[in-house]
Amino acid sequence: CTWNSFQIFSGFYIIGNEIAGFGIMKSWIGAVVFAGICSLCACNDDDKYVYPDVQTEFVCLQTDATGTGVKLLTDKGEAYSIQSRSGLDNLSKDTIYRTVSVFKLMPEAKEVQLYSCKAIVSPNPLRPESFKSGVKTDPVEIQSIWLSGNYLNMVLLIPVKEEKHSFHFVDEGVKTAADGKNVLNLRLYHDSNNDYAAFTNRAYLSVPLHGYKDKLSVGDSVCFRLNTVKQGKVFRKFALEKSID
Repeated sequence: CTWNSFQIFSGFYIIGNEIAGFGIMKSWIGAVVFAGICSLCACNDDDKYVYPDVQTEFVCLQTDATGTGVKLLTDKGEAYSIQSRSGLDNLSKDTIYRTVSVFKLMPEAKEVQLYSCKAIVSPNPLRPESFKSGVKTDPVEIQSIWLSGNYLNMVLLIPVKEEKHSFHFVDEGVKTAADGKNVLNLRLYHDSNNDYAAFTNRAYLSVPLHGYKDKLSVGDSVCFRLNTVKQGKVFRKFALEKSID
């Protein structure tokens, strides 16, 4: 399988499909770009539905040779078959999508009943020189950020009104600290396109770390920098407790 089959658009990664609750929505999830209220982040009727005993997690969706979602892959390395349902076809073949999903786990059968599955912003980080107009760091707020499996995950609160916002991750290199441990330095790219802060929208992002498995080992760390509305420039640092696969 290929990881995150993105198309190149103006130097950014664009996800071609959003995998939505009970169906596929053909839309752009921005660079990754969202315009004002992104369908990924905004509430809809599915969000108001009270599900039974379910979990909501950042997981990967794996498709088969027909382009149908068939498995959920957790950050703990577990794989579960998805019970047959409509709305998971017409995706890229043999591809792994990073998603936030709502599902009921049936561990004895190694299956899940999938209620909602939405593709999230998850491009591979790029070096600063790849951003031809410079690295934009317009402010956001942090709702949560955590390291899980081979990903650095985050939920951010974005001041928006009506313009398209662009997101990416900047690779600022691996440096060796005084204690001899390696530190991967990453930064959030956010171009608000001079949007007004009329209200706050939620965005889900996940940094793939697969490309650094030969550079980082247990005990090394990931340092993620971003610009916030209230505190200005801040960073969050996470030590690796397991090897990157």
